[in-house]
Amino acid sequence: MSDEIRAFKMQLKPGVVAEYKKRHDELWPELAEALRGAGIHDYSIFLDESTLSLFAVLKLKPGYPIDDLPTLPVMRRWWDYMAPLMEVEPDNKPRQWDLPSVFHFAG
Repeated sequence: MSDEIRAFKMQLKPGVVAEYKKRHDELWPELAEALRGAGIHDYSIFLDESTLSLFAVLKLKPGYPIDDLPTLPVMRRWWDYMAPLMEVEPDNKPRQWDLPSVFHFAG
């Protein structure tokens, strides 16, 4: 089985780009461990500065419990910590818009 690739958009609020980057530069070790435990082994977030849209791409190892990640206390704390900076759902989960793949080159 090969890795699964997921891509999605999120939305920052105005004036928080530096703080968003700072918080990710200081990612909590226990959150990094939870991400690895969920099978995420490659995760990048890109910013469109003109719209404050975030574009995320992550690679998942097959057979890992990614669907359990939102139930973990460390994930819930991270969402609460990040909620002032982003558009979020009522439970503080970042609003996400899944992006379908339209092209992939693996040369």
